[in-house]
Amino acid sequence: MVVCRRDLLTGAVAASGLIAAGRRRAHAAPRTLRIGYILPVQSQLGAGATVFADEVARRTGGRIAIQQFPDSSLGGDVELAKGVQLGSIDTALITGFGLPGILPAIGVFNIPFLFRSVQHAHAIFDGPIGESFVKLFAAKDLVLLAWGENGLRHLTNARHPIVTPDDLKGLRIRVPLTAFRALGVEAASLPFPQLYEALRAGQFDGQENPIATIQSAKFDQVQKFLTLSGHAYDPAAFVVSPDVYEDLSAEDKAAFAAAAKLGAAASRRYAAEAATAGVTALERAGMTVQRNIDAARFAAAMAGANAEFEKRFGRDLIEKIKQSG
Repeated sequence: MVVCRRDLLTGAVAASGLIAAGRRRAHAAPRTLRIGYILPVQSQLGAGATVFADEVARRTGGRIAIQQFPDSSLGGDVELAKGVQLGSIDTALITGFGLPGILPAIGVFNIPFLFRSVQHAHAIFDGPIGESFVKLFAAKDLVLLAWGENGLRHLTNARHPIVTPDDLKGLRIRVPLTAFRALGVEAASLPFPQLYEALRAGQFDGQENPIATIQSAKFDQVQKFLTLSGHAYDPAAFVVSPDVYEDLSAEDKAAFAAAAKLGAAASRRYAAEAATAGVTALERAGMTVQRNIDAARFAAAMAGANAEFEKRFGRDLIEKIKQSG
């Protein structure tokens, strides 16, 4: 059989075309990254993660896809942070109360009644103080992209209404704030994924979380009384693994940063809406709501913990946060 040169050239061109097409298809296949968070998709964290995922896909032309893993399916906040540090989890949206175990300095934001309002908290996290934590995160092998929101935290319990500090005496409450012990509370910590069952079983009388979290976690099914104490503001940090981040082009890094900021804004909007409509919904679901407390009285009762906070975080930083914004 005789094969002419023209046939050989034609075959070679066709083969090279198939190879090139295969390469284009392989290049077009999106890179899929995982984002984890502790709440359901229908939550302030889910709202932020969804916008982040949508924006990353849009801004990278579909080259990078973000797959969501809600409901603590990749672990609680601590496990998520450690996974991102190790590179086994690509990115996560972690609540502020879950970070002090990894980054002790962030515990300053957990001080009760530190912030005058949600707006005050936003000003702090969006300003120089919030920006200063980028280096602290980096030192812990976490790339901080943006500050989102978990929300203003409020008390719930299954025993009785909480109106004054004295009403907390003797209650066992899942709260990571040692300052509550000054109120006679038996305060203890517990990973969030275990909290609902612990409340249902009566291992804890109460807990504290933002309204959106109380709703999404269905705590109204195991808690009767809600006190709008607003004793602490809880951020949520968009973090990404250094391994993932360093592998991104400058253009994609910018896309991730912009997407995270939009996701942060979405989480804040969701939390704000829940702070109003959510309270009414919880009341309709059967919770008894105490809307007004004397915050100054609660803060004064917790003042015994101030010396400890100043020793851990520095009086200058605490006062700077209080006076700024």
